[in-house]
Amino acid sequence: YVCSTWGNNHFKTFDGDMYDFPGTCEYNFVSDCRESYKEFSVHIQRGLNSNNHPEIQYILITIKDFTVYLRPKVAVVDGRIVKTPYYSSGVLIESNDIYTKVYAKLGLILIWNQEDALMVELDSKFNNHTCGLCGDYNGIPVYNEFINGDASYNSITYGNLQKISKPNDICKDPDESQALPSCNKHRHECERLLTSSAFADCRLRLNLEMYIQACMQDKCACSGNEDSFCLCSTMSEYSRLCSHVGGRPGEWRSQHFC
Repeated sequence: YVCSTWGNNHFKTFDGDMYDFPGTCEYNFVSDCRESYKEFSVHIQRGLNSNNHPEIQYILITIKDFTVYLRPKVAVVDGRIVKTPYYSSGVLIESNDIYTKVYAKLGLILIWNQEDALMVELDSKFNNHTCGLCGDYNGIPVYNEFINGDASYNSITYGNLQKISKPNDICKDPDESQALPSCNKHRHECERLLTSSAFADCRLRLNLEMYIQACMQDKCACSGNEDSFCLCSTMSEYSRLCSHVGGRPGEWRSQHFC
């Protein structure tokens, strides 16, 4: 099971909920949340890059007493910069120009494209034991993440609850009353892109509607500005996850697209 975040602040939980959350503080992405003993945690912080696109600035992983701090092209373990591939205490860190990957023997795989997209895969022994932006991994969408008892949260409230409070932190919480615009006018184009023949092997493996919705939000957010980040980040995510679950996406990029 995979939890991921990509592009214009999209998140997909282990249980399959998709939501958008534009926060720029440090947040708990996914942690083991059993009371007595936490085996791991993954925190992330996003910011805007020079083109004004959201990207992940750093990832902080704690596994038992072992800390890994990742920035693009840099891995720091317990306070020292290390060369990759690096292996110690059941944790392997690999990186190349495109990806940084972390494999932890306790049942976690993390893959980051050093820009906007992060994917974490967890062993099913953590079912029902996690918390953070990735949700509780209980197999039931919405329940516990966006509905708790009688209260229902919108995604911004939910995201703000995952903030890691740090002394002297001056980052601002996103406004909880922001509703997402309706982007239906982009539906046709997003459907066309995501059902193209290159993705034929992906349709039955992934929830297509979810990626159509993300693509529509991207088109709205970019308000007509035909900038490749807007469309390509969700297409890339769809393609990446399709491969990850055993599908074979065809060549969807072209000289003029992405």
